Amino acid sequence: MQKFPMTAPGLQRLEDELRTLKSIERPAVIRAIAEARSHGDLSENAEYHAARDRQSFIEGRIAELEEIVSGVEVIDPASLSGDHVMFGAHVRVMDEETDKEATYQIVGVHEADIKQARLSISSPLAKALIGKKIGDTISVPAPGGDRTYEILSVRFG
Repeated sequence: MQKFPMTAPGLQRLEDELRTLKSIERPAVIRAIAEARSHGDLSENAEYHAARDRQSFIEGRIAELEEIVSGVEVIDPASLSGDHVMFGAHVRVMDEETDKEATYQIVGVHEADIKQARLSISSPLAKALIGKKIGDTISVPAPGGDRTYEILSVRFG
C-alpha cells in the first residue's frame, strides 16, 4: 500500500470531506434519484440522469478519499527542526528577478492548495527547495523561463 505524507490538518480536511459525502451528499442524491424515478419515463428524464451522474461522482470521490485516508502517514511539522527545508517546513523565499517575497508550507500531494500557500511536495518548486538551507539560491523551471529564488527563512510548526 502506498503511504501519503500529510499534516494532521490536511488529514482532518480529507476526513471532513469524506464524512460530508457519506452523511449528507450520498443520502441527498439517493433522495433525488427516487424523486426523479417517481416522474415516470427514465429514458428522457434529465433530473434522473443528472442525479445518477452526481451519484457516480460522489461514490468515486468516496472511494478515492477512503484509499488516501487509509494510506496517510501523519507527520507533525512541530516535531521537526533544523535549518534545511523538508516536509512540513514553512519556507520564505524571494524571487530574485522581482524581489517579491512569498512563504509556502511544503505539504503532501493531497493537501496542496496554492491559494493557501500550501505547496505540494511533488511540485517543481518544492522539489528544488527540499534539502536546501537559508541563504541558498535555487533555480526552478517555469513556462516563461527559469525562476531563481533565495531561501530567506525556514521554520517548522
